[in-house]
Amino acid sequence: MKTSIRILSVLAFVVLFACAAQAQSSGYSTGIGFRGGAASGLTVKHFIKNDAAIEGILSTSFRYRGTAITVLYEKHAQAFDARGLQWYYGLGGHIGFYEGRYYYDRHHDHWDRENVVGVGIDGILGLEYYIRDIPFTIGADIKPYINIPRGGGFWDTALHVRYVF
Repeated sequence: MKTSIRILSVLAFVVLFACAAQAQSSGYSTGIGFRGGAASGLTVKHFIKNDAAIEGILSTSFRYRGTAITVLYEKHAQAFDARGLQWYYGLGGHIGFYEGRYYYDRHHDHWDRENVVGVGIDGILGLEYYIRDIPFTIGADIKPYINIPRGGGFWDTALHVRYVF
C-alpha cells in the first residue's frame, strides 16, 4: 500500500509540474478524458512545449484484473495538412498491480497465485483530432509495452476522448 501511495504522489508531482509549464501550438494546453481499449481508464495530457506533451494514464485491465499507472513523453506534429489533426509518438514507463491468478507467468509455464507487480517501458503512436467548436479531442493510438521483471511484450490499442482547455 505504501508503494501505491508513493507512486501516486510521484504521478501527482509530474502532472502538477507539467501544469505549471506554458503551452503550445496544438490549440490547447491540457486535456482530461477517457481511454477505452484492452486497458481502459483516465488520461491527462498537458503540453510542456509547442510540440511536446506529458501524458498520464490510469488504467484498469479486466483481463489481468489489475491497475496500471503510465507516464509518457510525446512529440506532436501536424498530420496530412489538416487543421486540428496531429500525429504523435513517444516513450515512457508504467507500473502495474495485478492479481496473480489472472496474470500468466511465461518463465515458469504456470499460473502464479500471488499478486504481481509489473514495471516496464512503454511506447505510443497515435493520431488525434481537436474539435475546436466543442473543446474536445478524439483520437486513436497503439501503445506497445514490455514488462521488465516478468518479461513479455504486449500492445494495447485504444480510442480516447478528452475535454481540453
